[in-house]
Amino acid sequence: MPPAKLGKPTLRIAQPADAAELARLRYEFRSTERPATEPREAFVARATAWMRERLARGTPWRCFVAVRDGAITGHVWITLVEKVPNPGGDEPERHAYLTNLYVRPAERGGTGSALLEVALTWCREARVDTVILWPSERSRTLYARYGFDASRAVLVLPLR
Repeated sequence: MPPAKLGKPTLRIAQPADAAELARLRYEFRSTERPATEPREAFVARATAWMRERLARGTPWRCFVAVRDGAITGHVWITLVEKVPNPGGDEPERHAYLTNLYVRPAERGGTGSALLEVALTWCREARVDTVILWPSERSRTLYARYGFDASRAVLVLPLR
């Protein structure tokens, strides 16, 4: 029987020093959805470098993490996408792309909701017009609880 979780995890914004741990979680998340074709060590090295750059100050990327006992147990990534300026002046001129919401199985049961809430609060504070994401089948109910719907306003053209 797994040990009982005590209290809620701490939520915080990720720092460049978190990149290697986040890269390992990314591998854990995606390699369970479909078989990895890249060796784990090579992927972690490549993703660590990518994440370290995006977590530096001044980039449009943010990652929020859930931490328990010093270890990252979940995360969500979000980036801003600029819109072309509008003459109305009152319409926010950016979208947000939310991606890679993942919580380790033993930590599920509220942590994903907490991460989504902190990301959406950040979007509101950043005056985001629309949050866009591509959910997994299993995550659709979580996003629906927060008002996300399958919009026909967005057209998608997969290029592969």
